[in-house]
Amino acid sequence: MLKKLAEIIDAHGGQAYWNSLDSIEIEISASGFLFTAKGVPPLSHVRMTLCTTRPEVSIHDYPAPGQTTRSIGDERVEIVDEHGNVLQERTRPREAFRRLRRFFRWDTLDFAYFSGYAMWGYMTMPFLFLHEGVEVAVASDSESDEYTMLSVKFPDTVPAHSARQDFYFDKGHRLHRLDYTAEVVGSWAKAAHFCESYQRFAGLSLPTLRRVYPKLFFNKPMRLITLVAIDIHDVIPHIAKS
Repeated sequence: MLKKLAEIIDAHGGQAYWNSLDSIEIEISASGFLFTAKGVPPLSHVRMTLCTTRPEVSIHDYPAPGQTTRSIGDERVEIVDEHGNVLQERTRPREAFRRLRRFFRWDTLDFAYFSGYAMWGYMTMPFLFLHEGVEVAVASDSESDEYTMLSVKFPDTVPAHSARQDFYFDKGHRLHRLDYTAEVVGSWAKAAHFCESYQRFAGLSLPTLRRVYPKLFFNKPMRLITLVAIDIHDVIPHIAKS
């Protein structure tokens, strides 16, 4: 298990390089059926800063130029102006999704929380597997298997779509697919999330195209509906100051 995990992490840049970072800055565009269903405008070349050691994310110039949304795990989400003044805030934002309105429409703080924890999880994988409390097991790995499947359980300290998720890695040990239930959307929201078009950004090797589809019976994705499409235009790793 440790050997397999080391191979996977090395294929994405290596633990030593990841440990040298304190944040990564990304530029993304995102759209899809989920945006339409929740009344959220698509994102076009939006800049985000993600902490590499804890679930803290800033979305810059969102929801308006000069404003920034900040999410801190499941604890808090807020919108601040260019001077740092808090314009809107919400504590325990995940609990807000239990209200009926969230089944039909999301407000800015809903989306800021969802996109914050989701992108943090996407961008920190597979390094997050070594986070304290994360349990990883090889579910399928043989010479005849096209992919290595890891079954992962996240602790409450890690905000995630669902506590249990499955990850598929190709022969080059790169992440190809992850399966989860987007619980803030609904217990029925089972998804197959595909990762493609790997590029090198300084010391990191990361997928730049991500497509999420509903997952049907027998583990099959329904590719006629793209729930979320994410294009990553740029990634800038930031070395921690000594």
